[in-house]
Amino acid sequence: MSVIDIVRPRLYKLTAIRRDIHAHPELAFAEHRTADLVARHLESLGLEVHRGLGGTGVVGVLRGGRGLRAVGLRADMDALPITERNTFAHRSTTDGCMHACGHDGHTTMLLGAAEVLAANPDFDGIVYFLFQPAEEGEGGALAMIEDGLFERFPMEAVFGMHNWPGLPAGSFAVHAGPVMASADRFDITVLGHGAHAAMPHLGADPVTAAAALVQAVQTIVSRNLDPADSAVVSVTQFHAGEAYNVIPDRAELSGTVRAFSATVQDAVEARLRTLCDGIAAGFGVKVDFAYRRGYPPTINTAPEAAVCVEVARSLVGDAAVDTAARPSMGAEDFAYFLQRKPGAYVWIGNGPGEGGCTLHNPHYDFNDDILPAGVAYWVELVRHLLPAAR
Repeated sequence: MSVIDIVRPRLYKLTAIRRDIHAHPELAFAEHRTADLVARHLESLGLEVHRGLGGTGVVGVLRGGRGLRAVGLRADMDALPITERNTFAHRSTTDGCMHACGHDGHTTMLLGAAEVLAANPDFDGIVYFLFQPAEEGEGGALAMIEDGLFERFPMEAVFGMHNWPGLPAGSFAVHAGPVMASADRFDITVLGHGAHAAMPHLGADPVTAAAALVQAVQTIVSRNLDPADSAVVSVTQFHAGEAYNVIPDRAELSGTVRAFSATVQDAVEARLRTLCDGIAAGFGVKVDFAYRRGYPPTINTAPEAAVCVEVARSLVGDAAVDTAARPSMGAEDFAYFLQRKPGAYVWIGNGPGEGGCTLHNPHYDFNDDILPAGVAYWVELVRHLLPAAR
């Protein structure tokens, strides 16, 4: 009998936990109910439990055998500021907040793995179950690290998993190298000189200058980066003026930069700054440029990714494990863990993404049918990484 078949009888219980979390979503660093649910469940299994890491983070500790080698398994707990549009019974009970990215499922799968392994600790070493707050843009992973995560719970590697709409349900995708991109932000203010719209020669038009800058930004990827390097530079906000007959004195632009390496991040930032200086000189305006680094790229280490491939194939077969999937230009703060420890972040298929069931969509819902596969993956990964002494 496969591990998935062993886990499957727990599906009803797992589904109830997942739907309870879905119905009670909490935003970044406010996951108090969720963290308490997690901590109480781990305590009921006999695990050593530590609360409050990085704010609302929870760490469960499970020991098997006498070994001292240790690994970390991470799930995120926070929801998104989105109004849910689903009508099923477990829809969000909190206005303007929903689990639109599947963190309810991630938390449930890791709780399920803790339950299976606590009942049968057939491994030799220490497993740290990391329930992380604030993945959605607030850097909860970094908060846990700065709160002493790796000093208090020394581990040799750390692993994460995220559901992925569009991949067949219960299948896996494993990358060696980049999985997710960085997520930087920029803000640009173009300061000109206001004038009557019928007399533009009496002013310095920031709208025209800003529009030229938007066009120029589109050349960074196509003309300044090596074609072999992937990047996205998108201007997502443009604000200027309040009247039909007034040339305003300022225009404001904002946007995002995505890349898979620090070298590309540096190159894009430098080019943006150069373009701003050029537009300022060419249009007779002043341009203020601010660039903020966000989440770094999520880069799997090859040996750990290879282990994940082996484990996934043992569960679902070669055909259901994709090792050639393209990385995503989305971002993930699990990257902070991987900057400090070897490890790998994998995708588990959530099924078809049509009909609104895509990430960060008000009609999204986690596919409960994949819970056993996710639990089994965590269990088998632990057994593979920390084999029991024979």
